Amino acid sequence: MSKASTCLWFNRDAEEAVRFYVSLVPGSSLDSTLRAPGPWPGGEPGDVILLTFTLGGQSFQALNGGRPADYGTAASISVSCADQAEVDRLWEALTREGGSEIMCGWLRDRWGVPWQIVPELLPRLLADPDPAVAARAFAAMQDMVKIDVATLERAAGAP
Repeated sequence: MSKASTCLWFNRDAEEAVRFYVSLVPGSSLDSTLRAPGPWPGGEPGDVILLTFTLGGQSFQALNGGRPADYGTAASISVSCADQAEVDRLWEALTREGGSEIMCGWLRDRWGVPWQIVPELLPRLLADPDPAVAARAFAAMQDMVKIDVATLERAAGAP
């Protein structure tokens, strides 16, 4: 585990969430599970307290805090996707069973954790040396919920 990592708070279902997350993102693994040696405010001896996991090469922790968390949108898990197929696959999986769409590639999963599902093309277009291309791509993105690569490409190429 790296020296610094993001810790996500869950009610009592951190292990379910982590197993789901690592199944979705290549280069991911559940690295360790810490169980309570005795009773604690969130549960009983033997219950999972903390999991460490790697998501796409990034270190995370998941804590069973004994009550739901309100994540807001100040932080999110951002996943760079190679193509529209990967965007669609992750979007569908993360919004299923109680997840919700937000805007501009943002969503919340069923645990309330915010995610950004971003095709690799988007930041390239937004950083295009031609300011008109970047502006058209930016304007197109602002009308999207899930990012659509073909629409971005059309918008960027339009004179």
